[in-house]
Amino acid sequence: MGSHRRLVQTSGFNRGAGAALSVLSAAAAALGAVPAVAAPSDDTRAEVDRLYEEAEHATEAYNKADERADSLREEVGTAQDGIARQQERINSMREALGSLAGAQYRSGGLDPSLALLFSDDPDEYLDKAAVLDRISAHQAGELKDLQEAMRELAQERSEAAQKLGELEKSRKAVASHKRTVERKLASARELLNSLPSDERAAYDRASRSSSGTPDLSGAVAPSGRAAAAVSAAQSAIGMPYVWGANGPTGFDCSGLTQWAYAQAGVALPRTSQAQRYAGRQVPLSQAMPGDLVTYRGDASHVGMYVGNGQVVHAPYPGAPVRYDPVGMMPGATVTRP
Repeated sequence: MGSHRRLVQTSGFNRGAGAALSVLSAAAAALGAVPAVAAPSDDTRAEVDRLYEEAEHATEAYNKADERADSLREEVGTAQDGIARQQERINSMREALGSLAGAQYRSGGLDPSLALLFSDDPDEYLDKAAVLDRISAHQAGELKDLQEAMRELAQERSEAAQKLGELEKSRKAVASHKRTVERKLASARELLNSLPSDERAAYDRASRSSSGTPDLSGAVAPSGRAAAAVSAAQSAIGMPYVWGANGPTGFDCSGLTQWAYAQAGVALPRTSQAQRYAGRQVPLSQAMPGDLVTYRGDASHVGMYVGNGQVVHAPYPGAPVRYDPVGMMPGATVTRP
């Protein structure tokens, strides 16, 4: 969601340009020549770019929280399934113990010495006594298993409750990051609407235009999966930027690269920060088609290198997926998945 090429300026350039404008304005005023001309629209556009950048930070935080929430939902579901199975096992064990206890009661209700005294067949009594001994030993083992199963069930329930608590926190984080993104984007739109109509139209044209299809002849991907990912990314050219989206009809920056590699059968993490470490780091001078290029010190923006100094990326709201020079933003690092 970084600034498009017309508006990309390093902070050093902005400071230098600002200083130069100040000097020229002061000189003009001192000489009584052309009146100094303020450039509030330049400041507005710079503020819009800053808000878009901050929105992108929040978008990646949202993606991370949302990914964590999805993972926790799966873990909670698995834990609940395990609890249900364990409860069924405990119920069966209790029924088995009840049956053993009933058999023991029916067969051994009398005191052993009296049973032997009144028995018509001592041998039969001794056989019954041996069976009762086996039942008692088996019952003791079943009871021990039941107690262990109940301890395991209590532990599983405790862990599930903890995961549910984590899930609730993650849901709140998702909602918070979503509100932050929406607030930043609303502020950016408000500032854009404050520009004079001709400047706003020029900004919109620049945001919606791309550099066309660059010459990518001779650009060869290092593997079949990288070539497939590049082809998928290029097929998304012109698709809208949609924050929090990972295709197929809209993308944010990391959503595009994740989706493109998914078409090649490769699973990438959801966020640009995680994608930065989803492979081998290589120098920018050695970038090859399919490599991921992350930007800024915090890796809050990512695109895909497609060769000949070009990347495909989803820039920011209002700007569709497009080609841009690999040096469009500072802090580029290259990762080969």
